[in-house]
Amino acid sequence: MALRKILTQEEPTLHKVCRSVTKFDDKLAELLDDMVETLYDSNGVGLAAPQVGILRRVVVIDTGDEVLELVNPEILETHGEQDGMEGCLSIPGEYWMVKRPERVRAQAQDREGNWYEIEAEGLIARCVCHELDHLDGHLYTEIAYRKVTDEELAALSDVEDDE
Repeated sequence: MALRKILTQEEPTLHKVCRSVTKFDDKLAELLDDMVETLYDSNGVGLAAPQVGILRRVVVIDTGDEVLELVNPEILETHGEQDGMEGCLSIPGEYWMVKRPERVRAQAQDREGNWYEIEAEGLIARCVCHELDHLDGHLYTEIAYRKVTDEELAALSDVEDDE
C-alpha cells in the first residue's frame, strides 16, 4: 500500500468525467487499498479516484463504522433533504453549506466485480452524493450556497473541545 497525492481544485483531472471500471484485478485492489490508506492519512471520510489522479469510477468512504468500497457506483433513489456543512480533501481548509438528500439507495460493484446495493442516510448519504459528484467532474462548491465563516468554525471547535 502507498499514499497517493491528493489533487486540489485547480487540477484539470478533477473536472473530468470518469470512465467505468472494466477490469477487476490486482491493479484495482491496489488502487482501493492505496485510497483507503490515503483517506486515513488525511483524516477524511471519503475519497474518489479522480482526487488521486485516476479517472475511474471508484470511491472509498469511512465514517467510522466500516469502509465502503464503491466501484462503478450509481444512485438509484433519493429521499428527503438534509442541510449541512461539507469539506473536501481537494479544497483544504474550506467548508461550505450544502443541501443533500437525507437518504440514498445506490448500487455498486465490489473489488471482485460483484454487484450490491446500499441504503444510506445522514452522513453516509451525504458522503455517497459528494463522492459520486467527483466521478462526474463536479466539486461540492458548485452546489454549495454559503461558505462557513472562520467564526463559525471556531465556535464548532469550541463546542467539540467542551465535549
